[in-house]
Amino acid sequence: MDTVIEQRRSGGAPPSDAARATGFRTDIQALRAVAVLAVVLNHLSADWLTGGYVGVDVFFVISGFLISSHLDKEIIRTGRVKLGQFYARRIRRLLPAALLVLALSVAAAYFLLPYSRWEATAHEAAASAMYWENWLLAAKSVDYMAANTAASLVQHYWSLSVEEQFYLVWPLLLLLLFKVRRRRAQVVGIALVGAASFAFSVYYTQASPNEAYFITPVRVWEFALGALVALAAHRLALPRAAAGAASLAGFAMIIGSAVLYDHHTPFPGYLAAVPTVGTALVIMSGLRPVRQWHTAVTASSPVQLIGNISYSLYLWHWPLILLTPFVLGDVLDAGRMTWPYLLAVLGASLLLAYLSKALVEDKGITFAPLKRSTKLTFTAMIAGVLVVALASAALAWTYDRHVEQATQEVGAYKEAPCHGAPAMVNKCADRLGPAKIVTMGPANQYYNTPKQCRQIDQHKAGDIKTVSICDYSKGNPKPKTVWLVGDSHAQQWQAPLFELAKEQRWVLKLALLGACPFAKIDFTGYRTVASEEKRRTCTDWTSHMTEVVASDKPAMVFVSFFAREEHADDGSDRSQTAQYKDGLEPYWRRWSDTGAKVVVLADPPLNREVRAQDCVELNPTNPLTCAVDRKVAHPADPLTEVAKSTEVPGVTAVDLTKYFCDDHKCYAVVGNVAVYFDNDHMNLEFSRSLKPMIAEATGLR
Repeated sequence: MDTVIEQRRSGGAPPSDAARATGFRTDIQALRAVAVLAVVLNHLSADWLTGGYVGVDVFFVISGFLISSHLDKEIIRTGRVKLGQFYARRIRRLLPAALLVLALSVAAAYFLLPYSRWEATAHEAAASAMYWENWLLAAKSVDYMAANTAASLVQHYWSLSVEEQFYLVWPLLLLLLFKVRRRRAQVVGIALVGAASFAFSVYYTQASPNEAYFITPVRVWEFALGALVALAAHRLALPRAAAGAASLAGFAMIIGSAVLYDHHTPFPGYLAAVPTVGTALVIMSGLRPVRQWHTAVTASSPVQLIGNISYSLYLWHWPLILLTPFVLGDVLDAGRMTWPYLLAVLGASLLLAYLSKALVEDKGITFAPLKRSTKLTFTAMIAGVLVVALASAALAWTYDRHVEQATQEVGAYKEAPCHGAPAMVNKCADRLGPAKIVTMGPANQYYNTPKQCRQIDQHKAGDIKTVSICDYSKGNPKPKTVWLVGDSHAQQWQAPLFELAKEQRWVLKLALLGACPFAKIDFTGYRTVASEEKRRTCTDWTSHMTEVVASDKPAMVFVSFFAREEHADDGSDRSQTAQYKDGLEPYWRRWSDTGAKVVVLADPPLNREVRAQDCVELNPTNPLTCAVDRKVAHPADPLTEVAKSTEVPGVTAVDLTKYFCDDHKCYAVVGNVAVYFDNDHMNLEFSRSLKPMIAEATGLR
């Protein structure tokens, strides 16, 4: 790629060696290789390179540098940018391969993935074709239910969407700054834009970390950093010794962050400065066209090849990772790919990337009819986007048909001694045999709510409505009021409680807030460190709802939440159980003092942490492959331990583990019913089959 950097002739300093340097930058191609391999290794297995996601940030800096260099050169030479030709070049360079992989991903989803994956793939493929995928994922990231949704085949297009949005706006900004006619003013303008974006990135990563990861404004500063290197090149060209030190520091910062960061690292925020500044240092060190200490490696054929195919490699690797388990099926152990299979996926990705680069990327750039006509290039783009959009719409329509059929197959729930959970303790011929339904669709959603329930506006947590009232009293003037409180791990128990409420003619009230432990603890976050706002919202809400429930003087309060992954830290170094004991018992005592019976529903065995989410689908005829040692699948749970040891009167611990596990193993299919709906929650059908056990444990039967 041409990386000529010229200095403006009118105003500003005369061109330096760096400004006159022309030629192919092998160090930038090597940076591409490092970036794409970091991302790919991280996606293949997060254990291989925990912070490999920083490769995306490296790409953003490179893009900012190269695009700004080319645009600045054109502006200096002509005083303007031919926007039509600029965008047409981007289209020919990027879209042929991108649209090909999108179209094939939609087709592969239909033929290889269970129908429950089709809707997300369809929606995201259409969004990716129009380079809006990052905003769709940002919107999904604020939906707590989406946290357990399996990734789509095209989820990785979010970063390409960010880049395209940058390409759309950046030429206009540079043209605007060109009118100032002073290089210093241009640099200051870009610096101000970058500084504003960086400040917003730091703030928003703390305020809304999941959403912040995807949205464009928090990444603009990374492009701006590359642009600043391009526009200030005449001042940044370093002597040989200093350039060597800068490149050494730069590579160390990139590789170090890829090795040391992990999914707990608040990102992007200020920590993204490490790999991005490292990238800028490497680019700066190569502004003078001299051989450097790393040239023997970075300019070597293997490294240059990886850099050359980096775009296609990025496109292909992710769908191959997701599709391979469904191709291999029950060959895999518990649905998990071991390193030989992962290496095979890497090899296949490299091969497809090489072929795609040669047959699609390069052909798209040089295809004569498109090169001659900007109008024809845009027409071809529209046609390609329409093909992907129509294929996506067809997949979404087919998904809806399958949902209707699956809903009919699930049918009405009927208690039976060998259906679902009861099979574990009854003498059933095939209690651990294949599930009748292995694909979990809308009919199996644990959070399905019947028409008897209505959400109310009171007792919100921020903007989230948390309380629902489900009236099964059938006109009873003095019905019993019963509460279910907790997070989504309480919500997964609502199906059997709806059945009991119907039988007992209760008014059942739900108080549910995702990823929030219902305890007065020093809450640090769900799985990772939560923002201060999230922690405060959670603790304020639980305190408030404790009083709301107590003032209702209910007959019973059912409580459950995912205490294993909702961590407490009061600085005392005490165990989680000890901290939870102090935080749970005051709330339980408050309810017990009003005459309520407090029923603690023990959390089921783990799923995502111990087996592949798709294990049952990948092993439909042999679900025993998905069985996991009981000690691994069912570690100690602070909530259950406190419930079993508490001396607060009126508290009952309901532990139904024996319906999930025997003395040795915990199972993913019991009584021909899949136990889990997603990573962490029960299948609604299995949950309902536990109704008789809950009734017996609470004295309702």
